[in-house]
Amino acid sequence: MPRPISRRATLAGLGLAAASGGCLGRTENIAGRDPHSQLTLEINTTPADDDPSGIRIARQLEEYLTAVGVDVRLNTLGRTDLWRKVLINQNFDLYVGQFVETEPFDADALYGVSHSKFIAESGWQNPHGLTEIAVDDALDRQRRVSGDERTDAVGTLQETLCELQPFSVVAFPDALTAVRENRFEGWTEDRQPLSVSGLLELDAVADGSGGDDSGTGGSTDGNATIEDAADEADADGGTLRLVTTDDRITENWNPIAVEYRKYGTFTGLLYDPLVRDDGESVVPWLAAGWKRVDDDAVEVSLRDARWHDGEPVTATDVAFTYRFLRDTSLGSVETPVPTPRFRGRSALADDEQVLDDATVRLTVPDVNETVVARALQVPILPKHVWSERTEAATIAGFEFDFETTEAVISNNPDPVGSGPLRFVEAEAGESVVFERNPDHFLVHPASDAGPADSDETTGPQAGVPSRYHGKPAFDRLRLEVLPSDISAVESVSEGRADATVSNLGPASVPLIGRSADARLVSGRSAAFYHVGYNVRRSPLSNPRFRSVIARLIDKSALVDDAFGGYARPAASPLAASPNAVPDSVAWNGDTDPIHPFFDDEGSLDVEAAKATLRDIGYRFDDEGRLLSRGQ
Repeated sequence: MPRPISRRATLAGLGLAAASGGCLGRTENIAGRDPHSQLTLEINTTPADDDPSGIRIARQLEEYLTAVGVDVRLNTLGRTDLWRKVLINQNFDLYVGQFVETEPFDADALYGVSHSKFIAESGWQNPHGLTEIAVDDALDRQRRVSGDERTDAVGTLQETLCELQPFSVVAFPDALTAVRENRFEGWTEDRQPLSVSGLLELDAVADGSGGDDSGTGGSTDGNATIEDAADEADADGGTLRLVTTDDRITENWNPIAVEYRKYGTFTGLLYDPLVRDDGESVVPWLAAGWKRVDDDAVEVSLRDARWHDGEPVTATDVAFTYRFLRDTSLGSVETPVPTPRFRGRSALADDEQVLDDATVRLTVPDVNETVVARALQVPILPKHVWSERTEAATIAGFEFDFETTEAVISNNPDPVGSGPLRFVEAEAGESVVFERNPDHFLVHPASDAGPADSDETTGPQAGVPSRYHGKPAFDRLRLEVLPSDISAVESVSEGRADATVSNLGPASVPLIGRSADARLVSGRSAAFYHVGYNVRRSPLSNPRFRSVIARLIDKSALVDDAFGGYARPAASPLAASPNAVPDSVAWNGDTDPIHPFFDDEGSLDVEAAKATLRDIGYRFDDEGRLLSRGQ
């Protein structure tokens, strides 16, 4: 009888294993296996330098799948290559990654991720290939109903997804950020400290000097660092200096390029949506207001706004954006090429009518107001820029299984948005600089009526809460790329940066604690880690097989050992919004309520896992190898 595998012993070895996981595109083949009879699965994730928590999840799953007889190949790729493989080419078995929403999100966020209507699209539109009528029905119903009926529909949706497991939720990590507070203040644990709203709510410290934090790394000889950040500072707040280990924002500013965007924080500051949900309320943003004018239409009125190149923002741009998100080719290729981002929201509007320069009518079905508000949360694009990017395109060295357009693959150099920040310059792989947009409506003086918070009804900031008035509180934002979490934390501790951007791993927390000037901000994140399955492929197309894999994920042990306790295990993708989670899928205790870990007093119960596989029709050879079905 095989000995049980200690889950603690396995995880204790993950640190050393993860440290060797930084080779781009490395594939590990387990020797001595016969690929013609033994079931082989590939797990894709990023290397340890990119994401130490993700590789640890992958390593644990590799260990336990191997223990039950699966031939496992662990493939590590850079962030861009991973998401291109998974979200665009859909060429994967399993992957480990994070969801793209950082703030607690509404259930309608799962519409694009799981509805079968998006099965032929790329990006975060049903990336797992799920086609289940029960899921579709629950997704459609939660859009139509309100109140208690919607609560029931959302509960049914979670129960169905948890049962079917197109992806296995592992844990919700804490968003760990190292900050200094003597140049900018307002870093809060109530939300993501580096979300769009979090950055916009920062305030400059009154004297603006920051003492030794003027960019000199604590020295007094005036030697500038971080590209003379101190010289860029002025009485209005100077330069906000951030450091990250993710270089993608230094190379690409395309808000619809799915493989280059993680949370979209910085493109969210370049491009305004019509409305913005900041976790406290739905705020009219580029829209001055909106209203439903009949059962099938929403009318949106726009603020007086300009693009970064000086052109006015008009209703024509809004109508163009929604049409463009449905088909980036605008009919120039045989099959529509929808955007790989925002489709779950934008697909709700199926027609647009420009009433005048400042008013557009969107054809939207009779859905609840929560869903309407989400439909208005897409980046509005300038027609005079993006209408030139509708031609069919290819990327040298990459093959796609479908036609794409210049709009989807463009790096979007010199991005032209209408947001509170505008692009200045970048050095690929090194740094990027943005500056305050002096023409943005947030900067305009409030009306003479005085501050009236969100009740203000006149002036350029009508309807916008006062906490955003006059923001951002910095004149420039400079983001520098560093090689590791440790070096990023050191940069903050030594006064060369104001905050880290990357979600820090737990190993860097003690370093923050040893610094007299840096503080750890642990925000609540909705960007759950998960194991995603390609349900287009056998045996992953079998929900019973996926449930076995789900039971090989020891979530409680991973939270303690891989996340250092800075995470919460979960079964539901809505666990960051606990009021939305029914008791049936709520985490309660030490194991998953739907797919409990094969636990034998702290060890993996290998025999129990194998017995479950036999029960669903799988066989093993004399050496304990799990055979592909039909062999």
